[in-house]
Amino acid sequence: MIAHIQGTLAEKFAGAVIVDVSGVGYEILVTSLDFESIAVGDKVKFYTFHRVSETSEDLFGFLSLAAKKLFEMLLSVNGIGPKAALAILSLGTPEDVRNAIANSDSSYISKAAGVGKKSAERVIVDLNDKVGLPSRYGSVQPLFPNDSPGNKPDEALDALIALGFPLKEATAALEPVDPSLPVDERIRLALKTR
Repeated sequence: MIAHIQGTLAEKFAGAVIVDVSGVGYEILVTSLDFESIAVGDKVKFYTFHRVSETSEDLFGFLSLAAKKLFEMLLSVNGIGPKAALAILSLGTPEDVRNAIANSDSSYISKAAGVGKKSAERVIVDLNDKVGLPSRYGSVQPLFPNDSPGNKPDEALDALIALGFPLKEATAALEPVDPSLPVDERIRLALKTR
């Protein structure tokens, strides 16, 4: 399995990008937020999910490890395929989507292209107890790139996931930690709470 791809962004087109890695171009399907946040020529690293089916072979990429883990959780829901999961993650940041699921906000999830009300409710029922506690309560408004500095991946959350924490536990461990602290300090404090 291909875990990540790091290289130079060579091309962008219709929800996909081509990343050049030492002369080899990898076509990667990405969320609209990731698509908008990078430019041709940028050095990029995508955490990838490689899907092989009878009719195609697709590579899905995410700028944060938390987004990839949430994507994999979405795929575990009956009736949610990779394209629907990508559409759900295109609604906002991974934290926005996680928070919507934690808040049982099916109307937010159903805004994704190709995801109906019943599928959105199934996502909520199947994943609500797996994504951790909400970081904020109430309806989540979609965020678009450049709206706020909060659009950047949470490096501390990614690090805890890389250390083997499930998304729910990593989120819970970081909850009491001040988000304005440096990343290494946030990780250290989160590990102490465990």
